[in-house]
Amino acid sequence: MSKKIQFYIKLQVLSGMANPSPPVGPILGQKGVNIINFCKLFNERTSSLDKGIPVPVIITVYSDRSFSFITKTPPVSYLIKKEVSLKSGSNKPGHNIVGYITQQSILNIAKIKSSDVLNSSLESISSSIIGTARSMGVLIKN
Repeated sequence: MSKKIQFYIKLQVLSGMANPSPPVGPILGQKGVNIINFCKLFNERTSSLDKGIPVPVIITVYSDRSFSFITKTPPVSYLIKKEVSLKSGSNKPGHNIVGYITQQSILNIAKIKSSDVLNSSLESISSSIIGTARSMGVLIKN
């Protein structure tokens, strides 16, 4: 018999840096999850990534307070900022241009994100990434 799912918790935690302090500890504590165990497992699973990369994680909490989790790829905005070497996007997108990104870089990001998006072509993922880049004040170079 399978375990009964009690909750889903969606968080964004820095790779290799999960610890019981806020925001992770209080959120997991409210749901009865073993915080130390989650932090240890998460840090082990993300040890192959550079330290400090934001990683979305979906935690499934079962009725017996056990849990499982899956990690996703970093957000598109983080990948764009890393590719263009930005600290933040524009405060006035469409008016202030903060950087430029190439089509090849967009395709590379689309390949990274394709593992998270099921049944989508690289072209549709790329067009979504282009929209995110534009909303950040980053223009696309040909």
